[in-house]
Amino acid sequence: MFRALGLFAVALLLLVPTQSAAQLQVSGRGATLTLGGLLQPQYTASSVESADNDFMVRRARLRAEVMVNDFIGGRVLTEFGGGSGIILDAYMSLAFSEGFNLSVGQFKRAFDIFELPSPGDLPEIERDGRIEGYAPCASVGSICSFSRLTEGLSFAGRDIGVRVDGSSGALSYLATLTNGTGLNTSDQNDRKSLSGRVTYAVNEDVSVSGQLGLHDYVDPSGNATAVGFGGEVEVGTWRDGLHVRGAVVTGDNWRDLTPVTFDPATFLTFQGIVTYYYPMDSDRLVGVEPLARLSFGDPNTDTDGDGGVLITPGVMFYINGRTRIGANLDIYSPQTGDKEFSLGGQTTFYF
Repeated sequence: MFRALGLFAVALLLLVPTQSAAQLQVSGRGATLTLGGLLQPQYTASSVESADNDFMVRRARLRAEVMVNDFIGGRVLTEFGGGSGIILDAYMSLAFSEGFNLSVGQFKRAFDIFELPSPGDLPEIERDGRIEGYAPCASVGSICSFSRLTEGLSFAGRDIGVRVDGSSGALSYLATLTNGTGLNTSDQNDRKSLSGRVTYAVNEDVSVSGQLGLHDYVDPSGNATAVGFGGEVEVGTWRDGLHVRGAVVTGDNWRDLTPVTFDPATFLTFQGIVTYYYPMDSDRLVGVEPLARLSFGDPNTDTDGDGGVLITPGVMFYINGRTRIGANLDIYSPQTGDKEFSLGGQTTFYF
């Protein structure tokens, strides 16, 4: 344990980024192109004996956003990491009005509050709190955390299709109609998946949301649809004092089917993340943000002892804007089995 802590301290020193520059804008051919991205080197030390303490480039993203005029725009986002490169976002948008925008291409499904934000905003290092070498969660792998279940069951995450969004007064909405097969993947059938969320701003600091996902999949009996739904609350916003995000989601675990009838199990998960951003008056440090996360996941509510609880204390030190360095300790306690943890450090160089 102490050896891992020592290596972790050295890793943090090696990962400190330099100050980021402003985004580059280029105008020509009747359009404005904005280039940017982020780089996230990471170091992790796992309590699992078979796991290796590891340096990695968790994400290296390049983003290009194009605005032709107030009506037509688009975005391409690529990511390089783990020895490969992929396209994350690739879509064209048409802004008909404040109440109706249409996008076509690849983007995030309209589902939960923890998946939709960019890693450039997130104070937690890993959405799902993964622990190297440890995968006790039945049907979705890794650990039974909120984001692992919503992503692993394909209610959240990126997909290809059509998106609409808009707002009117205190109400806003986001909806997607997609293939249902995920990132850069062709459809498996002629059916589509539908996701939608509606948000009501109670006041300028508090909002509540509800979401519904209908995910089409293929089981041994043919085509089927899994339902996921939940509710959320958000208090505050990014890098501005207190920020609280909470959500609960339940629905069909279509990766855990009953033999013969192929009925899906029911999953249940909830999560809360609390941060507080303290601004700093310094040329080298503009803010400090401690974090606390509590996440529970149960992949099958009819089976005892298959879920678990994730607790994450952490802290972020902001160097300039979204450029920062931080550490998280992910502690996972399964309902059956031994507790394990992962100590992670990561810098975000945002440009």
